Amino acid sequence: MDYVKELRQLIGHRPLIVAGSTILVSNGKKEILLQLRSDTKEWGLPGGAMELGESFEKAAKRELFEETGLKAEKLGFIDVFSGNKFYFKYPNGDEVFNVIAIYKTDKVTGELAMNDGESQELKFFDYRRLPENLDERTRIIFERVIVQELKLE
Repeated sequence: MDYVKELRQLIGHRPLIVAGSTILVSNGKKEILLQLRSDTKEWGLPGGAMELGESFEKAAKRELFEETGLKAEKLGFIDVFSGNKFYFKYPNGDEVFNVIAIYKTDKVTGELAMNDGESQELKFFDYRRLPENLDERTRIIFERVIVQELKLE
């Protein structure tokens, strides 16, 4: 089921409030996993929208697996982000105001794999040398919590 796609059939590109989850995956080397998004050609954090009946945590684990092939063993909740700074207009014209629950993990199993077509590349980056073409939502999250929450300093 894809709840957001069903809603889009009814309302077109009009703005929606979309709840979802994002995961900060670190690998113990002061590196963060990013995905090069196939739609915007920007680097961002794995994550996505919740489905009906799903918890934020379950959505985070599902999205991580779908987008990266990794399974999170344990998640740590960080914060919820929302508001005008989390408005996003997709290349196809769909508009959303995101409500994003942020989780962290350094305990994953599996091999990196691009399973769902949403990524062109998956790569760990040193948090001090992130790519220039970083998704704005990811930049805001990084500036507010990544260094502090993952104790990377």
